[in-house]
Amino acid sequence: VARIESANSGKWGEVILRSEALTHPEFEGARVHSPVMLKVTDENQYYAEEQFGPISFVISTHTIETGIELSKSLTREKGALTVGLYSTKEPIIEAVIEATLESQVALSINLTEGVFVNQSSAYSDYHGTGGNPAANASYADSAFVANRFRVIQRRYHTQEAV
Repeated sequence: VARIESANSGKWGEVILRSEALTHPEFEGARVHSPVMLKVTDENQYYAEEQFGPISFVISTHTIETGIELSKSLTREKGALTVGLYSTKEPIIEAVIEATLESQVALSINLTEGVFVNQSSAYSDYHGTGGNPAANASYADSAFVANRFRVIQRRYHTQEAV
């Protein structure tokens, strides 16, 4: 809760959505909070460390290319289970596909329905790609998961046939 309060204070960045304490109807003693969303620049470093709790960052960069490179470098250095992209511009989509292949992280493109960070584990023995510092866990026997073996994917929602 201290991290949430610190984020809500604005000292980590511009608060665009404050976290509020919520009451769970079935668990009166539970500590539940809505997410806090912060707008920061690429010079702010709070986003570069994992912040437990419902804390999200919207990172403003000077160019799209800078944002893609920042995502790639953070994934390589710190790790990520997944990257979400929302764009209608094919050159941007292609650039992010390339960046996520290089940084070895799963990519979700324009997903608008229920998406789970570890949804790939439902279809395989992997929780993450195995290719970056955060996505290194597997539900399989370690003898099966050799360091040379990587699974990287991208997902799109498809339009139903009319």
